[in-house]
Amino acid sequence: MSVNVVWCRPEWARFAGADWLDHIMTVHTPDRFHAKQGRSIGRWTLTDPDGRSLVVYLKRHYELPRRHALGARFFPRRSWSPGLQEFDHLRWAEQQGLPVPRVWAMAEFRGPRLQSCLAVEELAGMLPLHEAIPLAFDRLAPAAFDAWKAGLIDEMACLTRELHRRRRFHNDLYLCHFYVSEADTITQPDGWRDRVMMIDFHRLQHRRLGWTWGVLKDVAQLLYSANVPGITPDDLRRFWDAYRGGDWGDMAPPPAWLLRPIRWKAARYQRHHDRKETRKLIPAVAPPHP
Repeated sequence: MSVNVVWCRPEWARFAGADWLDHIMTVHTPDRFHAKQGRSIGRWTLTDPDGRSLVVYLKRHYELPRRHALGARFFPRRSWSPGLQEFDHLRWAEQQGLPVPRVWAMAEFRGPRLQSCLAVEELAGMLPLHEAIPLAFDRLAPAAFDAWKAGLIDEMACLTRELHRRRRFHNDLYLCHFYVSEADTITQPDGWRDRVMMIDFHRLQHRRLGWTWGVLKDVAQLLYSANVPGITPDDLRRFWDAYRGGDWGDMAPPPAWLLRPIRWKAARYQRHHDRKETRKLIPAVAPPHP
């Protein structure tokens, strides 16, 4: 297997070893490991010679379509693997001032098979919002929680708008892809700026045309995922008003009427989820004996 595209931070080799490319696709990462459909993600704890620790999430893609391997051969300047694509998206987001995790290493292996890997630093001490919001709901007094939630919603609206006014769309904009510090679930921060992180940019899409569909999909995903303790129907209205009311630069804000199809699409996501869960509960029926 030949290596065609590689990037890493200067300190990476001290943690992963000078020969990290030789074993990165086979290294064992059992902590919080998940694998399906030719890809995996696992938490990897590394230690350098001075005893310093680094914890990353290692994303690997082992089985990519053959047409992508051919594309990498004939159009090598393009990003063909999920690892390189997400790397490009995270670097772009970082350049725009958006709060995203630090990338430590990336490799796209080009050959008869196309494979890739991406190592992203763990957000230590932070929780996804679908866990953090119920936690704050339990920990804070009602008035304090309402103020906490209002500031958080305004910051989420700001981050989402910063993406969309550049005509970039996340395509996985669920609560679980926003992170805050667990320490911020026990008190009201002075401000939420730079306290909310966004993750999983592998599906980030640039839409020059048809950007209204991108808005609809992202906000509907966020609404669908907001079925957690502490979130009320009024919170979507607050998000929508804050999102539309900010600075859109030379771009007009999404039309107000879009909120109705957003609600419809969120409900459709919910129905699809409910059907999947129902199928899981239906027991398999053994065929009758002949």
